[in-house]
Amino acid sequence: MREWRIVLLAILISAAGVLSKAAAHSDSAFENLKGLVGEWESTGQTGQTKAVYTLVAGGKTLMERLEPANEPEMITMYSADGEQISVAHYCNSGNQPQMKTVAISASEQKLSFTVIRVNGLKTPLEGHMTGLTLILVDHDHLIQEWTYLENGKSSTHTIRFTRKAEKPARITPA
Repeated sequence: MREWRIVLLAILISAAGVLSKAAAHSDSAFENLKGLVGEWESTGQTGQTKAVYTLVAGGKTLMERLEPANEPEMITMYSADGEQISVAHYCNSGNQPQMKTVAISASEQKLSFTVIRVNGLKTPLEGHMTGLTLILVDHDHLIQEWTYLENGKSSTHTIRFTRKAEKPARITPA
């Protein structure tokens, strides 16, 4: 009986270590997302799009305010969630897709989110996001790939952002 307890204890310790590493990877990927804080711009097929990233909730959540040309803004919230990163997207069409990454195995520059549920749909055929991929190219470049489903047809829209240069502080002589 004692041997069985030792084996069970070893399994529990091993599992705790794996969970700890997975959570650390999620934290590391979320730290990379925090690097997005600031203003971003994109000029593409659909006109100019602006994105502003702000840390909220004591630095535990990254808020994205997306302002597409000629459309109402959308808000997306990113947060670490165990070994994954969760997203809540507040779409200008009135629904709220909830998405998660798969378990993150390392400090990744590409994060793919898949829908787990959508709140606020009037019908299953109503247009809504089903996926989002963020590619953190470098400090000043970001690619977003949005997957959208409407009337049973899926489409993907890619937005390439460049970080907006920060304005230097002006010092006025006394």
